[in-house]
Amino acid sequence: MLQAGIVGLPNVGKSTLFNALTAQEAALAANYPFATIEPNVGVVAVPDERLAVLEKMNKAQKTVPATVEFLDIAGLVRGASKGEGLGNQFLANIRQTDAVIQVVRCFEDENIIHVEGSVNPIRDIETIQIELALADLGSLEKRRDKANRAARAGDKQAKAELEVMDKLQPVLEEGRPARAVDLTKEEELIARQFFLLTTKPTIYAANVDEETLLDPDSNAHVQAVKAHAATENAEVVLICAKLEAELVALEEAERKEFLADLGVTSSGVDKLIKSAYKMLGLMSFLTAGEKEVRAWTIPIGTKAPQAAGEIHSDIERGFIRAEIISYDDLVTCGSRKAASEKGLARLEGKEYVMQDGDVVDFRFNV
Repeated sequence: MLQAGIVGLPNVGKSTLFNALTAQEAALAANYPFATIEPNVGVVAVPDERLAVLEKMNKAQKTVPATVEFLDIAGLVRGASKGEGLGNQFLANIRQTDAVIQVVRCFEDENIIHVEGSVNPIRDIETIQIELALADLGSLEKRRDKANRAARAGDKQAKAELEVMDKLQPVLEEGRPARAVDLTKEEELIARQFFLLTTKPTIYAANVDEETLLDPDSNAHVQAVKAHAATENAEVVLICAKLEAELVALEEAERKEFLADLGVTSSGVDKLIKSAYKMLGLMSFLTAGEKEVRAWTIPIGTKAPQAAGEIHSDIERGFIRAEIISYDDLVTCGSRKAASEKGLARLEGKEYVMQDGDVVDFRFNV
Protein backbone atom coordinates (compact mmCIF):
# COMPACT_ATOMS: atom_id res chain seq x y z
CA MET A 1 0.00 0.00 0.00
CA LEU A 2 1.31 3.46 -0.89
CA GLN A 3 2.07 5.79 2.02
CA ALA A 4 1.86 9.53 2.59
CA GLY A 5 3.95 10.91 5.45
CA ILE A 6 2.65 13.79 7.59
CA VAL A 7 5.58 16.05 8.48
CA GLY A 8 6.21 19.49 9.95
CA LEU A 9 7.90 21.35 12.76
CA PRO A 10 6.84 20.46 16.33
CA ASN A 11 3.49 21.88 17.48
CA VAL A 12 2.05 22.79 14.08
CA GLY A 13 -0.88 20.35 14.42
CA LYS A 14 0.49 17.16 12.84
CA SER A 15 -0.78 14.75 15.47
CA THR A 16 -4.11 16.56 15.80
CA LEU A 17 -4.55 16.22 12.04
CA PHE A 18 -3.50 12.57 12.13
CA ASN A 19 -6.10 11.89 14.82
CA ALA A 20 -8.75 13.48 12.64
CA LEU A 21 -7.60 11.54 9.58
CA THR A 22 -7.77 8.21 11.33
CA ALA A 23 -10.82 9.17 13.44
CA GLN A 24 -9.12 8.01 16.59
CA GLU A 25 -7.00 9.35 19.43
CA ALA A 26 -4.04 7.15 18.49
CA ALA A 27 -1.48 9.94 18.35
CA LEU A 28 -0.53 11.84 21.49
CA ALA A 29 -1.33 15.48 20.72
CA ALA A 30 0.66 17.37 23.34
CA ASN A 31 1.81 20.96 23.64
CA TYR A 32 5.53 20.21 23.59
CA PRO A 33 8.07 19.07 20.96
CA PHE A 34 8.44 15.38 20.05
CA ALA A 35 5.08 14.20 21.38
CA THR A 36 5.27 11.80 18.44
CA ILE A 37 8.31 9.52 18.81
CA GLU A 38 7.50 6.51 16.65
CA PRO A 39 5.60 7.12 13.41
CA ASN A 40 1.94 6.37 14.00
CA VAL A 41 0.39 4.56 11.05
CA GLY A 42 -3.23 4.79 9.97
CA VAL A 43 -5.09 3.27 7.03
CA VAL A 44 -7.68 5.81 5.95
CA ALA A 45 -10.74 5.35 3.72
CA VAL A 46 -10.86 7.53 0.61
CA PRO A 47 -14.18 9.43 0.58
CA ASP A 48 -16.16 8.33 -2.47
CA GLU A 49 -19.78 9.37 -2.78
CA ARG A 50 -20.29 6.89 -5.61
CA LEU A 51 -20.13 3.90 -3.26
CA ALA A 52 -23.27 4.85 -1.33
CA VAL A 53 -25.19 5.24 -4.59
CA LEU A 54 -24.08 1.83 -5.86
CA GLU A 55 -24.77 0.21 -2.48
CA LYS A 56 -28.37 1.42 -2.61
CA MET A 57 -28.78 0.48 -6.27
CA ASN A 58 -27.53 -3.08 -5.70
CA LYS A 59 -28.91 -3.53 -2.16
CA ALA A 60 -25.36 -4.62 -1.31
CA GLN A 61 -24.57 -6.36 1.96
CA LYS A 62 -21.38 -4.35 2.51
CA THR A 63 -19.26 -1.56 1.05
CA VAL A 64 -15.45 -1.45 0.94
CA PRO A 65 -13.79 1.88 0.09
CA ALA A 66 -10.33 2.50 -1.34
CA THR A 67 -7.66 3.35 1.24
CA VAL A 68 -4.50 5.38 1.71
CA GLU A 69 -1.91 4.81 4.44
CA PHE A 70 -0.77 7.84 6.45
CA LEU A 71 2.30 8.06 8.70
CA ASP A 72 2.53 10.67 11.44
CA ILE A 73 6.27 11.40 11.60
CA ALA A 74 8.16 13.01 14.49
CA GLY A 75 8.62 16.79 14.32
CA LEU A 76 11.79 18.14 12.74
CA VAL A 77 14.03 20.99 13.93
CA ARG A 78 17.00 22.88 12.47
CA GLY A 79 20.05 20.64 12.15
CA ALA A 80 18.06 17.45 11.51
CA SER A 81 20.34 16.55 8.59
CA LYS A 82 23.20 16.51 11.15
CA GLY A 83 21.22 14.47 13.64
CA GLU A 84 19.78 17.30 15.76
CA GLY A 85 16.57 16.53 17.68
CA LEU A 86 15.15 13.36 16.16
CA GLY A 87 16.69 14.21 12.79
CA ASN A 88 18.11 10.83 11.81
CA GLN A 89 14.84 9.10 12.67
CA PHE A 90 12.83 11.78 10.85
CA LEU A 91 14.86 11.36 7.67
CA ALA A 92 14.64 7.55 7.83
CA ASN A 93 10.87 7.66 8.32
CA ILE A 94 10.21 10.16 5.53
CA ARG A 95 12.42 8.18 3.14
CA GLN A 96 10.03 5.22 3.26
CA THR A 97 7.00 7.29 2.19
CA ASP A 98 5.78 7.82 -1.38
CA ALA A 99 4.51 11.37 -0.82
CA VAL A 100 4.69 14.12 1.79
CA ILE A 101 2.00 16.17 3.50
CA GLN A 102 3.70 19.08 5.25
CA VAL A 103 1.53 20.69 7.90
CA VAL A 104 2.26 24.41 8.24
CA ARG A 105 0.81 26.57 10.98
CA CYS A 106 -1.19 29.51 9.59
CA PHE A 107 -3.01 30.60 12.75
CA GLU A 108 -2.12 32.74 15.77
CA ASP A 109 -2.65 31.37 19.29
CA GLU A 110 -0.50 32.56 22.19
CA ASN A 111 -1.50 29.46 24.18
CA ILE A 112 0.21 27.10 21.72
CA ILE A 113 3.99 27.25 21.77
CA HIS A 114 5.81 27.55 18.43
CA VAL A 115 9.26 25.98 18.40
CA GLU A 116 10.68 29.05 16.58
CA GLY A 117 8.91 31.53 18.84
CA SER A 118 6.59 33.04 16.22
CA VAL A 119 4.20 32.03 13.41
CA ASN A 120 5.86 32.21 9.99
CA PRO A 121 4.82 29.37 7.64
CA ILE A 122 7.35 30.20 4.90
CA ARG A 123 10.20 30.09 7.42
CA ASP A 124 8.85 26.74 8.65
CA ILE A 125 8.62 25.36 5.11
CA GLU A 126 12.14 26.51 4.33
CA THR A 127 13.49 24.99 7.57
CA ILE A 128 12.28 21.57 6.53
CA GLN A 129 13.26 22.06 2.88
CA ILE A 130 16.81 23.05 3.83
CA GLU A 131 17.24 20.00 6.04
CA LEU A 132 15.87 17.66 3.36
CA ALA A 133 17.98 19.38 0.68
CA LEU A 134 21.13 18.97 2.81
CA ALA A 135 20.32 15.28 3.24
CA ASP A 136 19.83 14.97 -0.54
CA LEU A 137 23.13 16.73 -1.22
CA GLY A 138 24.84 14.16 0.97
CA SER A 139 23.21 11.37 -1.03
CA LEU A 140 24.28 12.91 -4.34
CA GLU A 141 27.87 13.37 -3.19
CA LYS A 142 28.14 9.69 -2.36
CA ARG A 143 26.61 8.71 -5.69
CA ARG A 144 28.70 11.21 -7.64
CA ASP A 145 32.00 9.60 -6.63
CA LYS A 146 30.87 6.25 -7.99
CA ALA A 147 29.41 7.84 -11.16
CA ASN A 148 32.64 9.76 -11.83
CA ARG A 149 34.69 6.57 -11.75
CA ALA A 150 32.26 4.78 -14.08
CA ALA A 151 32.07 7.76 -16.47
CA ARG A 152 35.87 7.89 -16.79
CA ALA A 153 35.69 4.23 -17.80
CA GLY A 154 33.26 5.14 -20.59
CA ASP A 155 29.94 4.22 -18.94
CA LYS A 156 27.25 6.21 -20.83
CA GLN A 157 24.64 5.70 -18.10
CA ALA A 158 27.03 7.16 -15.53
CA LYS A 159 27.62 10.20 -17.76
CA ALA A 160 23.84 10.70 -18.04
CA GLU A 161 23.56 10.46 -14.23
CA LEU A 162 26.25 13.12 -13.78
CA GLU A 163 24.41 15.47 -16.15
CA VAL A 164 21.23 15.14 -14.06
CA MET A 165 23.22 15.63 -10.85
CA ASP A 166 24.68 18.83 -12.30
CA LYS A 167 21.12 20.13 -12.78
CA LEU A 168 19.94 19.12 -9.31
CA GLN A 169 22.93 20.12 -7.18
CA PRO A 170 22.77 23.95 -7.59
CA VAL A 171 19.07 23.95 -6.66
CA LEU A 172 19.66 21.77 -3.60
CA GLU A 173 22.55 24.02 -2.55
CA GLU A 174 20.07 26.91 -2.50
CA GLY A 175 17.91 24.92 -0.08
CA ARG A 176 15.22 24.38 -2.70
CA PRO A 177 13.60 21.00 -3.49
CA ALA A 178 14.75 18.84 -6.40
CA ARG A 179 11.14 18.64 -7.62
CA ALA A 180 11.42 22.33 -8.58
CA VAL A 181 13.96 21.43 -11.31
CA ASP A 182 12.54 21.18 -14.82
CA LEU A 183 13.67 17.77 -16.07
CA THR A 184 12.85 15.84 -19.24
CA LYS A 185 11.04 12.51 -18.87
CA GLU A 186 14.32 10.67 -19.44
CA GLU A 187 16.03 12.79 -16.78
CA GLU A 188 13.15 12.18 -14.35
CA LEU A 189 13.67 8.43 -14.71
CA ILE A 190 17.35 8.86 -13.90
CA ALA A 191 16.62 11.17 -10.95
CA ARG A 192 14.17 8.63 -9.55
CA GLN A 193 17.09 6.23 -9.07
CA PHE A 194 18.68 8.70 -6.65
CA PHE A 195 15.78 8.30 -4.17
CA LEU A 196 15.94 11.95 -3.14
CA LEU A 197 13.69 13.17 -0.35
CA THR A 198 12.86 16.45 -2.10
CA THR A 199 11.57 14.79 -5.26
CA LYS A 200 8.60 13.34 -3.38
CA PRO A 201 5.22 14.85 -4.36
CA THR A 202 4.15 17.33 -1.69
CA ILE A 203 0.92 18.82 -0.36
CA TYR A 204 1.06 21.77 2.03
CA ALA A 205 -1.70 21.39 4.62
CA ALA A 206 -2.26 24.96 5.82
CA ASN A 207 -3.54 24.59 9.38
CA VAL A 208 -5.89 27.56 9.87
CA ASP A 209 -8.56 28.84 12.26
CA GLU A 210 -12.30 28.58 11.54
CA GLU A 211 -12.53 32.18 10.35
CA THR A 212 -10.01 31.50 7.58
CA LEU A 213 -12.05 28.58 6.26
CA LEU A 214 -14.83 31.02 5.46
CA ASP A 215 -12.53 33.68 4.01
CA PRO A 216 -9.15 32.23 2.92
CA ASP A 217 -8.10 35.50 1.26
CA SER A 218 -8.14 37.22 4.64
CA ASN A 219 -5.21 35.15 5.92
CA ALA A 220 -1.83 36.50 4.80
CA HIS A 221 -0.09 33.32 5.96
CA VAL A 222 -2.25 31.20 3.62
CA GLN A 223 -1.59 33.52 0.68
CA ALA A 224 2.16 33.26 1.31
CA VAL A 225 1.99 29.44 1.38
CA LYS A 226 0.00 29.36 -1.88
CA ALA A 227 2.53 31.64 -3.59
CA HIS A 228 5.39 29.46 -2.39
CA ALA A 229 3.69 26.23 -3.48
CA ALA A 230 3.16 27.63 -6.98
CA THR A 231 6.95 27.92 -7.45
CA GLU A 232 7.45 24.18 -7.00
CA ASN A 233 4.25 22.65 -8.42
CA ALA A 234 2.97 21.68 -4.97
CA GLU A 235 -0.65 21.72 -3.85
CA VAL A 236 -2.20 23.55 -0.89
CA VAL A 237 -5.18 22.27 1.13
CA LEU A 238 -6.74 24.32 3.93
CA ILE A 239 -7.29 22.41 7.16
CA CYS A 240 -8.57 23.47 10.55
CA ALA A 241 -7.10 20.57 12.53
CA LYS A 242 -8.84 21.65 15.74
CA LEU A 243 -12.23 21.67 13.99
CA GLU A 244 -11.54 18.35 12.26
CA ALA A 245 -10.70 16.77 15.62
CA GLU A 246 -14.07 17.94 16.97
CA LEU A 247 -15.90 16.52 13.93
CA VAL A 248 -14.53 13.04 14.70
CA ALA A 249 -16.94 12.67 17.64
CA LEU A 250 -20.02 13.43 15.51
CA GLU A 251 -22.20 11.09 13.46
CA GLU A 252 -22.16 11.53 9.67
CA ALA A 253 -25.45 13.48 9.57
CA GLU A 254 -24.31 15.69 12.46
CA ARG A 255 -20.99 16.37 10.72
CA LYS A 256 -22.74 17.52 7.55
CA GLU A 257 -25.11 19.74 9.53
CA PHE A 258 -22.23 21.21 11.53
CA LEU A 259 -20.22 22.01 8.39
CA ALA A 260 -23.30 23.50 6.73
CA ASP A 261 -23.87 25.76 9.74
CA LEU A 262 -20.28 26.98 9.34
CA GLY A 263 -20.86 27.61 5.64
CA VAL A 264 -18.32 24.97 4.62
CA THR A 265 -19.29 22.45 1.93
CA SER A 266 -16.95 19.61 2.86
CA SER A 267 -14.44 18.52 5.47
CA GLY A 268 -10.85 19.62 4.99
CA VAL A 269 -9.76 16.10 5.90
CA ASP A 270 -11.86 14.69 3.02
CA LYS A 271 -10.19 17.15 0.63
CA LEU A 272 -6.76 16.22 1.95
CA ILE A 273 -7.34 12.47 1.56
CA LYS A 274 -8.61 12.91 -1.99
CA SER A 275 -5.67 15.16 -2.86
CA ALA A 276 -3.17 12.66 -1.44
CA TYR A 277 -4.82 9.80 -3.37
CA LYS A 278 -4.61 11.79 -6.60
CA MET A 279 -1.06 13.00 -5.87
CA LEU A 280 0.09 9.41 -5.45
CA GLY A 281 -1.08 8.79 -9.02
CA LEU A 282 -3.95 6.57 -7.93
CA MET A 283 -7.55 6.13 -9.03
CA SER A 284 -10.43 3.74 -8.37
CA PHE A 285 -12.43 1.34 -10.46
CA LEU A 286 -15.61 -0.08 -8.98
CA THR A 287 -17.29 -3.46 -8.67
CA ALA A 288 -20.91 -3.71 -7.62
CA GLY A 289 -23.22 -6.59 -6.74
CA GLU A 290 -25.52 -7.82 -4.01
CA LYS A 291 -22.69 -9.18 -1.86
CA GLU A 292 -20.39 -6.17 -2.08
CA VAL A 293 -19.77 -2.74 -3.55
CA ARG A 294 -16.06 -1.95 -3.64
CA ALA A 295 -13.56 0.62 -4.84
CA TRP A 296 -10.29 -0.92 -6.03
CA THR A 297 -7.11 1.14 -6.03
CA ILE A 298 -4.90 1.11 -9.14
CA PRO A 299 -2.24 3.43 -10.57
CA ILE A 300 -3.49 5.78 -13.27
CA GLY A 301 -2.77 4.17 -16.65
CA THR A 302 -3.34 0.56 -15.52
CA LYS A 303 -4.63 -1.83 -18.20
CA ALA A 304 -7.63 -4.10 -17.67
CA PRO A 305 -5.81 -7.42 -16.95
CA GLN A 306 -3.62 -5.80 -14.28
CA ALA A 307 -6.69 -4.18 -12.74
CA ALA A 308 -8.31 -7.62 -12.62
CA GLY A 309 -5.22 -8.85 -10.80
CA GLU A 310 -6.01 -6.47 -7.94
CA ILE A 311 -9.09 -8.60 -7.27
CA HIS A 312 -7.33 -11.95 -7.69
CA SER A 313 -4.27 -13.20 -9.56
CA ASP A 314 -6.39 -15.96 -11.17
CA ILE A 315 -8.63 -13.34 -12.81
CA GLU A 316 -5.61 -11.63 -14.33
CA ARG A 317 -4.11 -14.95 -15.45
CA GLY A 318 -7.36 -16.11 -17.07
CA PHE A 319 -8.50 -12.68 -18.29
CA ILE A 320 -10.79 -12.81 -21.35
CA ARG A 321 -12.37 -9.36 -21.38
CA ALA A 322 -13.96 -6.73 -19.16
CA GLU A 323 -17.55 -5.56 -19.33
CA ILE A 324 -17.42 -1.89 -18.42
CA ILE A 325 -20.05 0.75 -17.76
CA SER A 326 -19.06 4.23 -16.68
CA TYR A 327 -20.43 5.20 -13.28
CA ASP A 328 -22.28 8.21 -14.71
CA ASP A 329 -23.98 6.09 -17.38
CA LEU A 330 -24.95 3.45 -14.83
CA VAL A 331 -26.51 6.00 -12.49
CA THR A 332 -28.34 7.72 -15.34
CA CYS A 333 -29.81 4.39 -16.52
CA GLY A 334 -30.56 3.12 -13.03
CA SER A 335 -29.29 -0.43 -13.51
CA ARG A 336 -26.69 -2.48 -15.34
CA LYS A 337 -29.44 -4.14 -17.41
CA ALA A 338 -30.86 -0.79 -18.54
CA ALA A 339 -27.38 0.47 -19.41
CA SER A 340 -26.73 -2.66 -21.47
CA GLU A 341 -30.03 -2.27 -23.34
CA LYS A 342 -29.00 1.26 -24.30
CA GLY A 343 -25.64 0.02 -25.59
CA LEU A 344 -23.67 1.70 -22.83
CA ALA A 345 -21.97 -1.47 -21.61
CA ARG A 346 -18.68 -2.03 -23.44
CA LEU A 347 -16.60 -5.17 -23.83
CA GLU A 348 -12.92 -4.24 -23.57
CA GLY A 349 -9.82 -6.37 -24.14
CA LYS A 350 -6.30 -6.65 -22.76
CA GLU A 351 -5.11 -3.28 -24.06
CA TYR A 352 -7.91 -1.24 -22.50
CA VAL A 353 -6.63 1.45 -20.12
CA MET A 354 -8.88 1.70 -17.09
CA GLN A 355 -10.64 4.97 -16.30
CA ASP A 356 -11.59 6.33 -12.88
CA GLY A 357 -15.14 5.29 -12.02
CA ASP A 358 -15.33 2.35 -14.43
CA VAL A 359 -17.85 -0.15 -13.04
CA VAL A 360 -16.43 -3.50 -14.09
CA ASP A 361 -17.40 -7.12 -14.42
CA PHE A 362 -14.35 -9.19 -15.43
CA ARG A 363 -14.78 -12.31 -17.53
CA PHE A 364 -12.05 -14.92 -17.13
CA ASN A 365 -11.30 -18.60 -17.49
CA VAL A 366 -8.75 -20.60 -15.49
